[in-house]
Amino acid sequence: MIDARILRDDPDAVRAAQQRRGLPTELVDELISADEQRRASIVAYEAVRGEQKNLGKLIPKAQGEEKQQLLARTKELSQQVKDAEAAQTEAAETFERLMKSLPNLASPDAPQGGEDDFVVLETVGTPRDFAAEGFEPRDHLELGQMLGAIDVERGAKVSGSRFYFLTGVGAQLELALTQLAMSKAAEWGFTPMIPPALVNERAMEGTGFLGQAADDVYHLEKDGLYLVGTSEVPMAAYHSDEILDAGSLPRRYAAFSPCFRREAGSYGKDTRGIFRVHWFDKVEMFVYTTLDQAADEHQRILGWEKAWLDALELPYRVIDVASGDLGLSAIRKFDCEAWIPTQGKYREVSSASNCTEFQSRRLDIRVRGGEAEGTTPAATLNGTLCAMTRTIIAILENGQQADGSVRLPAALHPLLGEVLRPLP
Repeated sequence: MIDARILRDDPDAVRAAQQRRGLPTELVDELISADEQRRASIVAYEAVRGEQKNLGKLIPKAQGEEKQQLLARTKELSQQVKDAEAAQTEAAETFERLMKSLPNLASPDAPQGGEDDFVVLETVGTPRDFAAEGFEPRDHLELGQMLGAIDVERGAKVSGSRFYFLTGVGAQLELALTQLAMSKAAEWGFTPMIPPALVNERAMEGTGFLGQAADDVYHLEKDGLYLVGTSEVPMAAYHSDEILDAGSLPRRYAAFSPCFRREAGSYGKDTRGIFRVHWFDKVEMFVYTTLDQAADEHQRILGWEKAWLDALELPYRVIDVASGDLGLSAIRKFDCEAWIPTQGKYREVSSASNCTEFQSRRLDIRVRGGEAEGTTPAATLNGTLCAMTRTIIAILENGQQADGSVRLPAALHPLLGEVLRPLP
C-alpha cells in the first residue's frame, strides 16, 4: 500500500500516477471518500464511547431520579457504542480494501504507455549471423531433443501441457547454472536462501500477487496455501512483522525456488518447447533497504543482472518498462532480454523492480535508526538472477553449432566442460 498521507495531502499526484499506468482515476476519489468516512466514524465512535465512560463515573455518585436517568442513558449509549464500533470497523475495512487495490505510484521516470511502449536503454553484444556461417539455426526444443536434454512429450503425459522433463545434460545444465548463480550472488554479498514454495494468504497478498496477478496463482484451498510464482513472495514475507536495524541494511538475499504460474490469458502463446511453462526454477535476488537508498539499489541489482548475462556470453538488451506494464507493486522496472535466434528477437530473461514501501506497509516491515525518528517502512526490491528455462533456451540457441552441438560459455566450463554434444 502507499502512504495514506500522500492520498490526503496530494491526491493529484496519485491521480497522475494512475494516468501514467493507463488506469482510471475514479479509484482515487473513492479512496478519498472512504478515508473521510473512516475518520468520521472514528470521531463518532470516540464521542459516544467518551460519553459512556463519563457516565460510568457519574452513576456511583448519583441518587434517585438522576441515577435512573443516567442508567437509562447508559443503556442507550451501549447500543450506540456497538453501532458506532461496527460502523468504524466497516469503514476501516472498506478503506483498506480500496487501498490494497491501488497500485504503487508509477515513477514519472518510467516511460508512459503499455507493454509495447518500453524504452531500450542499452544493447550488449551482437547476435550471430547464422546465414554467414552457412547453416539455419535450430530452435531450443530440437537442440534439446538432439542432446537428450529436454522431454516435453513425457512432461505432457505426466502433468499436462506446458510441463517438461529436463534430462541428462539438460538437468546438469540447470544444476550448473544454479551453482554458478548462487556462487556469484554470494560473491556480491547476498545470503543464499532456499525458501518454501508454499505460502499463506498474507504473504501472497502482502506482495501484491492477489491483485492484478491473481489469475496466475495456484491456490490450494483445502490447505489455505498458495504455490509461489516467484521466491519474491516468501522473501518479502521473511521479515514480516519485524523491525530491522538501519545499520543492518541493505539485507540482500539470493533465493532458489521452483515457480508456478497458470499463465492465464496466454492460450496459444509461445507453446513450443519450454519458453512459457507452468513450472520452472529460478534464482531471485531480494533486497531490504531504506527508501532513500532504493533507487541506487535498483541500479545495483540491474548491474548484477547484466554481469550475469555477460558471464553467460549472451547478446541482450536492457529496457525501461512502460508504466502501464509495471504490475501492482513496482514504481519502476528494468527488464533484460536475451537474443533468441530462432525467434529473431529479444525476449525477457530477467527483471529488476523497485517496490519502495508498497510491500513493507502490507507486511509491517519497519526500520529503526538512521536519520528518521522512530520507525519507518522498509523499501523492498527484487531482481531475477537466473530463470532456468529461458536461460537454458538462450544458451542452447546462441551457442549451437552446425552439427547440433552447443558451445558453452567459459563460466560453465569448470562445471560442464566446453561443449554439449548430441546423443549418438
